[in-house]
Amino acid sequence: MKTDKVYFWDPYLKGIGQIMLQNNALTGLLFLIGILINSPLMAVAAVVAVLVGTLTAKVLKFNEDNINSGLYGFNATLVGVALIAFFEPTITIWISIIVLSAVSTLIMNFCLEKKIPVFTFPFIVLTWISLYVFHSVAPIPDAAPDYLEELIHYHPFSLLDYGLGFGEVIFQGSLISGVIFFIAVYMSSPTAALYGLFGALFGVIVAILLKDRIEDVKLGMFSFNAVLCAIVFSGPKKINGLYVVIAVLLSGITEEIMLRLDLPVLTFPFVMGTWLTLVIKDVLVKRFYPSTNIE
Repeated sequence: MKTDKVYFWDPYLKGIGQIMLQNNALTGLLFLIGILINSPLMAVAAVVAVLVGTLTAKVLKFNEDNINSGLYGFNATLVGVALIAFFEPTITIWISIIVLSAVSTLIMNFCLEKKIPVFTFPFIVLTWISLYVFHSVAPIPDAAPDYLEELIHYHPFSLLDYGLGFGEVIFQGSLISGVIFFIAVYMSSPTAALYGLFGALFGVIVAILLKDRIEDVKLGMFSFNAVLCAIVFSGPKKINGLYVVIAVLLSGITEEIMLRLDLPVLTFPFVMGTWLTLVIKDVLVKRFYPSTNIE
C-alpha cells in the first residue's frame, strides 16, 4: 500500500496544527509564526513543549501513525503556551513545561488506546493543576504585563477583533495572529475554517444573549471555544451545521456556568460541548433513528 512520505518535521509541526484538529504541517508552521509574531517567548515555549511531547512518544515507542499525525504534540503545545501566558517564565515554569508536556503525552496515549475522544482535556487538567499549585501551594508571580488585562484593553469591542476567536485558541490576543490562524486552517480545510468563523460569530451572539458578557466577549471567551466546536463538527452535509449549532450552544452554557463560579475556563467548554453533542449524535440519534443516514 502506498503511503504519504513522512518528513522529520511532520510530527512536530502537525502536533501544533492539531490544536485546531488539522493534520497539516504547513498549518502548524503558520500557527507557530502567528504565535511568534505576537509573543516570541510563547513561541519558544510552544517549540519546547511540542518537542518534549512528541519525543516522549517516540522514546516510549507509541503508535507511529499517531506520532506522525501530531497527536502527541498539541496538548503539550497548549500547556507550554498556557504556562508562559499565566506565569512569569521562571526556571520552575520551564521545568514544569518539560515535565507536563511529557505527562500530557502519557495521558493522550492512554486515551487513544481506550478510544476516548479526549481532545484538549489533558491540557485542561494539567493547566488547572498548575494554576492551583503555582497560586496556592508554591506561588509564582503572574505573567507581567498581565495577560488578561492586555486582552481586555486590546481594542474596543467589535465583531472583527473578537468575533474571529481563532487567535485566543492558542492564547494570542493579537488580531494579526488570529488572521494568520484562520488562514492556516483555511489552507488545510476551507470547510473547517469557514465553520470555525461561523462558530466564533455565533458564540458572540450567545454571549450577548446571556447578557452582561461584553468584557468576556472582548477576552474571546465566547468565541475561541466556539471555533473549536465548529471545526470538530464541520463537514459537507447539512446535518453538520446543526451539530455545530448544538455544540456551540452547549459550550456557551458551560462557559457561562464556569464564569459565574469563577472557574478557569480554558478550553473545557469546547470539550464539554463536544462530548455532549457526540452523545446526541452517536447515541440518541442512532437509537431513535437507526435507519436514517444522518451522519
